[in-house]
Amino acid sequence: MKKITLLACACALFLAPVANAQEVQYVEDPAQGYIFNRMQDNWFVQATGGVGVLMSYKDAKMKLGKRFLAPKANLFIGKWFSPLLGVRIGGHFEQMKGATDMNNINAIGYRADMADQMKDGPDYAGQLFNRIGVTGDVLFNVTNWLCGYKPGRFYNATVYAGASTSWNFYKDQRDGNGSWKYGGYNNGKDGHHDRNFALQAGLLNSFALGKHVDLLLDLRFDMIQEHIDHFGHKTWNEYPSVQLGFAYKFGKTEWNAPVVPVCPQYKDLTPELDALRNKLAQANAKIRDLENQLNDCLRKLKKCQEEDHDGGQINVTKVEGPLATIYYPRGKSYITPVQMEVVNAVADVMANENDNYRLTGWADNYTGNDDINIKLRHDRVNGVKKALEDKGIDGGRLDCETNNDNHPYATSLASAPLGRCVTIERK
Repeated sequence: MKKITLLACACALFLAPVANAQEVQYVEDPAQGYIFNRMQDNWFVQATGGVGVLMSYKDAKMKLGKRFLAPKANLFIGKWFSPLLGVRIGGHFEQMKGATDMNNINAIGYRADMADQMKDGPDYAGQLFNRIGVTGDVLFNVTNWLCGYKPGRFYNATVYAGASTSWNFYKDQRDGNGSWKYGGYNNGKDGHHDRNFALQAGLLNSFALGKHVDLLLDLRFDMIQEHIDHFGHKTWNEYPSVQLGFAYKFGKTEWNAPVVPVCPQYKDLTPELDALRNKLAQANAKIRDLENQLNDCLRKLKKCQEEDHDGGQINVTKVEGPLATIYYPRGKSYITPVQMEVVNAVADVMANENDNYRLTGWADNYTGNDDINIKLRHDRVNGVKKALEDKGIDGGRLDCETNNDNHPYATSLASAPLGRCVTIERK
């Protein structure tokens, strides 16, 4: 009965369930767009400076090198409303160098002393004046649009378009003192254009020098309204320029995507179910083995009963089966945690007895070969003996042997797991 109780406990441990829990996670999902930051975030200032060149018909009469060495500067303050869209407003300064008819002395910025800078001789005179005004642009980040938003990206390409208005100042050479004046001849009263408008577009290249500082390369193209030539002559003038500068970004510079729940991905549990079914089948086989051992013990007990007719007593010869059986995985000689529980229980029984025991190592002959199986038998029985000795059982009480036949209950390949064992019997 002790043997049945021990093996029943081992089967219960063998069938212990395994729990597997998965939790819902919350992550940012860029596919949902980006959350607008607070109003005080994503502000910046930009300062740029460079050179530009007038490209209209009469201005082209001046040598290119003389026109191109005209300074230009901008100072902006702006804000990004999303990773793609932003605005900026600010002021600009531009010095214009061009050409007009020699006889057009009323042209704004008329400079007769610049005639030597003309390509086509004395028929044209130079113009030199300054434009000071305000400008505004709408910004669109092409890099984030094409490649997706990425915090800390080194390079960003931004296209922009906008408009500006300017007031024109020139240095009058006719009053004898070269004073700066606003507007054209007679302060614009004769129709010269003291103020004009422009449309602009460009490509702003940003190179991150740090989290808050960018190096800027601005490639810009302006269309300036009303050339300052002479009364009634209004045209549009091309004005490309290139500028370098810096940007400083205030406050929060990054963007956050909405946080959404992510459910665990469905997992196919078929392999786990198959493994559990396999373990259940093995447990059922061991239960059948226990039943067979019990029935065998009962048959032997019945066969060994003898009746003493003289004394009217019945003398019974006690025949026991194995105290316990330790099972192994195929091809293995180590004691599994579940089977170690059986070994521990057997050690407790042995500690309370004085009997000697026989340990027999088995290996099924339906798998492997003789060399492998012989080694498995020895390793298994010696491993059980050492485990019992580690529990305080005297090794002198333990006799080890191996059996090269199949275990009696391992009658086929299907029942081969019953033959991969070590049996423990009282001598």
